[in-house]
Amino acid sequence: MTTTPSLNWLTDVNVFAVNRVPAHSDHVYYTTMEEARNGSPMKLRHELNGNWKFTYSMNPNHRPVNFFEKDYLCAGWGDITVPGHIQLQGYGQPQYVNTMYPWDGHHELRPPEIPTDHNPVGSYVKYFQVPAAMQEKPVYISFQGVESAFYVWVNGEFVGYSEDSFTPAEFDLTPYLQDGENKLAVEVYQRSTGSWLEDQDFWRFSGIFRDVYLYTVPEIHVSDLHVRPELDISFTNATLSVDLKLQGEKPSRITAELVDGTGSLVKKESATYIDGKWLITLPVEHPTLWSAENPYLYKCFIQIYNQSGSLVEVVPQKVGFRRFELIDKIMHLNGERIVFKGVNRHEFNPRHGRAITKEDMLWDIKTLKRHNINAVRTSHYPNQSYWYELCDEYGVYVIDEMNLETHGSWQKMGAVEPSWNIPGNKPEWEPIVMDRAISMVERDKNHPSILIWSCGNESYAGEVILNVSKYFKQADPSRLVHYEGVFHNREYNDTSDMESRMYAKPADIEKYLNDNPEKPYISCEYMHAMGNSLGGMYKYTELEQKYPMYQGGFIWDYVDQSIYKKDRYGNEFLAYGGDFGDRPTDYGFCTNGIVYANRELSPKMQEVKFLYQDFKLVPDQTGVTLKNESLFSNTADYTLEYVLYREGKELYKNTLLAAVEPQSKGRFEFVLPKEVTMESGEYCIQTSLKLTESTVWAEAGYEIAFGQYVYEVGTREMASVSGDLRVAHGDVNIGVHGRDFTVMFSKQAGSLVSLNYAGKEMISLPPAPLFWRATTDNDRGFSQSFQSGLWYAASLARKCVNIEHVEDPNQVSIAFTYQFSIHQDVEVKTVYTVYPDGSVRVKSAYRGAENLPQMPIFAVSFKLPADYDQLDWYAMGPDENYSDRAMGAKLTTFKNQVSDNLSGYVMPQESGNRTGVRRVNVTNRNGQGMKISSVTDPLECNFSPYTAFELESAQHIYELPNVHYTVVTVAGKQMGVGGDDSWGAPVHDEHLIKSEQDMEFEFMIQKV
Repeated sequence: MTTTPSLNWLTDVNVFAVNRVPAHSDHVYYTTMEEARNGSPMKLRHELNGNWKFTYSMNPNHRPVNFFEKDYLCAGWGDITVPGHIQLQGYGQPQYVNTMYPWDGHHELRPPEIPTDHNPVGSYVKYFQVPAAMQEKPVYISFQGVESAFYVWVNGEFVGYSEDSFTPAEFDLTPYLQDGENKLAVEVYQRSTGSWLEDQDFWRFSGIFRDVYLYTVPEIHVSDLHVRPELDISFTNATLSVDLKLQGEKPSRITAELVDGTGSLVKKESATYIDGKWLITLPVEHPTLWSAENPYLYKCFIQIYNQSGSLVEVVPQKVGFRRFELIDKIMHLNGERIVFKGVNRHEFNPRHGRAITKEDMLWDIKTLKRHNINAVRTSHYPNQSYWYELCDEYGVYVIDEMNLETHGSWQKMGAVEPSWNIPGNKPEWEPIVMDRAISMVERDKNHPSILIWSCGNESYAGEVILNVSKYFKQADPSRLVHYEGVFHNREYNDTSDMESRMYAKPADIEKYLNDNPEKPYISCEYMHAMGNSLGGMYKYTELEQKYPMYQGGFIWDYVDQSIYKKDRYGNEFLAYGGDFGDRPTDYGFCTNGIVYANRELSPKMQEVKFLYQDFKLVPDQTGVTLKNESLFSNTADYTLEYVLYREGKELYKNTLLAAVEPQSKGRFEFVLPKEVTMESGEYCIQTSLKLTESTVWAEAGYEIAFGQYVYEVGTREMASVSGDLRVAHGDVNIGVHGRDFTVMFSKQAGSLVSLNYAGKEMISLPPAPLFWRATTDNDRGFSQSFQSGLWYAASLARKCVNIEHVEDPNQVSIAFTYQFSIHQDVEVKTVYTVYPDGSVRVKSAYRGAENLPQMPIFAVSFKLPADYDQLDWYAMGPDENYSDRAMGAKLTTFKNQVSDNLSGYVMPQESGNRTGVRRVNVTNRNGQGMKISSVTDPLECNFSPYTAFELESAQHIYELPNVHYTVVTVAGKQMGVGGDDSWGAPVHDEHLIKSEQDMEFEFMIQKV
C-alpha cells in the first residue's frame, strides 16, 4: 500500500489502517522483578498528554495542508488539551443525535460518502524530545482513542493513518525520529468511512480524546500474550496456558511464576518453544475461582532472559480462574446459573464528554458495587483499558461490545427499512468491520471480567456480522457471543448465543420463555431510565427466579449524557441536544441515566439497589426469612441487623448471626422485649444486611440489602377535640375562629382562602383540585398531553356549583362542589372540617365518568409562602418514589428541604413525590408551620418550589422562575412513572388512575 497519504482514504472502505502496529494485548511490562511486583509506573512509557498546538478548519479545503512540515510555524496557533474533544474546547459545535446520521437533512449521502463542506479537521502539533531511557531503542506511539480518522507525521514524514475511534492505534516512530526536538503532527477528521459504523446514541465529537504516549521495548519483548485459565468440569483443577509472541532476539529462556492473592508462589514453570511459538503451561490444583462476588486474582510473572542469561523483561499479568459456558441452554459461571443485574454504560463526563478520567471510573465502579449492579455492557464501543482492570479487581461482569452501530442505515423513525443497510451482506465492508472486532479481542482478551463478546449494536444483521461472531468463537472459545440484531432477521440467528432483545415488555418475554426456547434470554437494554422513570422494574426482576432461562438484563443506561453550558446570564446548567444550536438533534433523549451527568445519584438508584439485591430479606413480626440468591457468597460474611419502629420512632435494635449458603434460605427469629410492642400504633420491622468488614468499595457497616414488615397493634382512634368555635358569616366569606387561629372560606373563590395560626397566614394560593402532573419524559413519549390533556384544562379551571356548611358544637364543615367543562358528570366535592384546636380535616371525593382518558393524579394542591421550606417526613423514602417505583423505599422518618424535591432531571418534570405518607411537617426555619397527616389510607405528597404548570412550561431548569412559594400537593393517588421505554410504552395498568371510578381521600392539617 502506498505511504503517500490521500484524502481519498476517508471514503475508501478498503483503507482503515496504514502502517499501524498489529493489535495486541494491553499488558504492562518492566525490566526488573521489583518494579513488576510493586506495580511501579512504567519507565518505558512517556506521556504526551497535555497542551498541544491546534487549529480548527470547517472542512478539508480550509485546513493548513502543509502544517506537518518541519519548518511550518505553529507558534501562533491556539492550544488544545489532549485528551479531550475538539467540540468541548471552544471549537466547532457538539451535536447529539440518536439513530439518524448527523448529516441527515443537510446532505443526501449513501455509504461510504461523507460530507465535503462540513467535515471538521483538527490539526494538532506536539513538540517533544525522546526521553533518555528510550534513546537508541525502538520507539512507538500509541493513540488510545481518536475520533474518527487521523493521519500522523513526524518531522515532516508521513507515519500512518487509522480509523476506529475506540481501540488503540499504534505506529513505529523509530525511522522518523531525530536528536533533540521532534515535531509530531496529527490531522483528525470528524467524518470518514468509519463514521457510518459509529452511529451510536451519543454526542458527536471528534479529536484525540484518550491518552497518547510514546513507548519503547526491551531487546526482547513480549509483543502479545494470551492467558487462558482453563478449569476442569469439577472446577477443582485448572491449567493456565500462556501463548507468547515475541519481538527482538531469541531468548535463552522464559519462566513464569504464578502467585496467589497474598503473593505466595503457587507454581513455577519454564516456557517451551513449539512451531515458532513460546508456550507456558502451569497446572493449578484447587484454585480460588474468580467471580463478581469474589473477584480473586492471581498474578503470573513472565520473565524473559536474553542469550547472556540476563533478565530483560518482566510481564506481571493478572489471572482470574473462571469458567463461563452454556449448560442445558442456560448460561453458567463456574457451574452456577448466572443472572446479570446490569447497566449499559457510556463513558461520559459533563465537562469532558467521553474523555473520562480514572477518578470518574473509580467513582463508577464503586457506585455499581454499592448498588448491587453486577454487570456492565460497554455500550456501544470498547472502553478504556483501565475500566476492564477495575472490573477484574472489583468484580463486575462485562459484555465487551465492539465499535459498531449503523442504526441510521436500516431503521428510520422506528420503521425497519434495511434496503441500504451496512454492513449487511456487503463483502467490501467485512475487512473494516472485522478490524474492529480483532482490535477489541486482541486488546481485551486477558480480562476475566469479560464473559461475553458483543458484535456491536443495532446494525441489523447479515453475513458480515455473522462472520464477526464466527471469528469471536474461533479466536476465543472461552466466551459466548452476543448480538441483538438477529431479532430483526432470523436468517442470521446463529450470530448470537443468546436471545437478546431491547425493551420487550414483561409479557413478551414470558411468551418467549414459555415457547420452548432454544437460547437463554437477556434484555440487553431495558428499563429506559430517561428522566423520572424506572417504574415497573420489579416486573422484570420477578422473572429471574420464575424462569431459569431468563438471565437478567442491562438498564439503559448508567449516566446522563448532558454537558455543562452557560445561559445568557453566565450561569452554568446541564444542557442536552439542541442547546448548542445543533441540528439535526434528538434533544433530551441523551438523559437516560440512573446517575446524573455530574455523578450524583438520581432517586431511581434507590429502586435499582433493592431490586438487584442478591439477598432477599422477608421479615414478619417474629423473625426474618433470608433467601440467598447469590452464586457463591455465604451471608455469614455480613451482619444481620433488625430494628423495631413505632410510628417511625426507633424502639429496639439488635443483630443476628445469619449464615445462609448460596442458593439457599434460612429462618432467623427475633428477640424482642415484650414491653416494646404493647402500645397501640403502627409498627415496622426493618432488617438489613451490612458489611461486617470494609471492602475496596464500601466501609464496614454499609447496608447491602434490606427488607421490612409493617403491621398494626390495636386500633386507631381519632382523638376527640372540644372547645369553642366562632363562625362569622359574611356576605362573601365564612370565617371560623378559635383560640389563636382563623380559618376563612370564600364563597366567591369557592375554596379555603385563609389558614392563620397565631397571626401568621399560611395560605398563599387557595387549595384546588389537581388532576395534572408535570409530564415526565415517559409521559411525553406516550403522548400524555395528547391522550389526557383535558385533565390539564380541568386543573386550571373549575366551577363551584354548590357550597354547604354544617355547624356542630365542636366542629364546622364547609363543602365545595366543583364541576368541570371536560364532562358534565365529572364532579369533585371537597369538605373542610374545622376543629376547636385549629386542625382542619380535608376530604376530597371524585365522581367519575365514562369515556374519559386516564387521569395523571387526583390531588389537592395549594401554595404556602416559600419560607416554609423545611420538611420532616414519616413516609416511604428517603428518596423520591411512586406507586410503581416504591419497592426500594423504606417506611421511615427523614428530613429534607422543599428544594431537594426538584430532582436533577435535566428537563423539568414531575419529581419529588413520596408514597405511603403518614405525616409530614412543613415548617420555616423557626419550626413554625403545619403538619399534614393521613386520616385513613396513607397519602402521596409532593412539596415543590414550583407548580405542575410551571414545570410543564420549562424546557430547562434555568427557565423556571425565582422561588416564591412552597407548592403543596396532597394526592389520594398519582399514576406510576413507567419505564418499559420512553417512546410509547404505557404505565402498567395497575398503576394507572381510571377516570370512570369514584375516588376519595382524606388528610388532616394541624398547626406545628
